[in-house]
Amino acid sequence: MTAPIGAIGAAFPPLGAVGAAGATAGTAATTPATGAVAAANAAAAQSASGSFGQVLGNALSGVQNLQTNADHLAVQAATGNLNSVTNYMVAANQADVATQLTVAVRNNAVQAFQQIMNMQV
Repeated sequence: MTAPIGAIGAAFPPLGAVGAAGATAGTAATTPATGAVAAANAAAAQSASGSFGQVLGNALSGVQNLQTNADHLAVQAATGNLNSVTNYMVAANQADVATQLTVAVRNNAVQAFQQIMNMQV
């Protein structure tokens, strides 16, 4: 039953292609927030050739890295060690959007599974 999952993974465009295009759009990784995004994009580009499970695992790791970076910058802001508040705001918004996307994908996957389970044979 793993063959259909592999076929689904092969049918979708690679996630790394989207991240790589965004990373080369002329934006340099000069801040910690954009540096974390560049690292997440690089990890996604490397994992795009893997199996469906590996791509999902690496995408979740990227979301975790964005959240960790936002948490680190929040601690710096709370202690007064943050040089630019905009770095924290960008990192927090990136983590928020990534989390919302992850929840939306999960909800759609659960809904699809429920529809499959309700099919009559």
